[in-house]
Amino acid sequence: MEYEVTATEEVPVTDLSELDDVPVDLDVRSIDKALGCQNLAVSVWHFEKGEEINYHAHSEQEELFYVLDGTFSVKLGRSGNEETIEADEGTFWVAAPLIGRGHRCISENGGAVLAIGAPPVEDEGLDPHELSDEEIDEALEQYGN
Repeated sequence: MEYEVTATEEVPVTDLSELDDVPVDLDVRSIDKALGCQNLAVSVWHFEKGEEINYHAHSEQEELFYVLDGTFSVKLGRSGNEETIEADEGTFWVAAPLIGRGHRCISENGGAVLAIGAPPVEDEGLDPHELSDEEIDEALEQYGN
């Protein structure tokens, strides 16, 4: 692939509640699959008020998020040192590998978040409460953080 172009509305919506092995009940557009991305994961997640991606971490993946629509309560950081922020449309946040992240839609009309992760690993997520500071520090050194 040298390049590809698509419009968001041309990418099919997947209702994750229809998949047996996915714990969340959200709608997602897999932009990466539509474009044939090989080195990063890109998706647009659609939320109703109260829906969320639980606080979790990934062993290898750094993730960048951008609020396309709505307002989200975002939880970030190591277990025991989490910070909760409110993120409105136009807000970015990023989490390094092994750093906890999660967000919940708090706007009445729902919302959407663009998520970009690299590398594009099939990692269901880790419980940040089970990660030691030593593990995290070692991983962050390895990734150059």
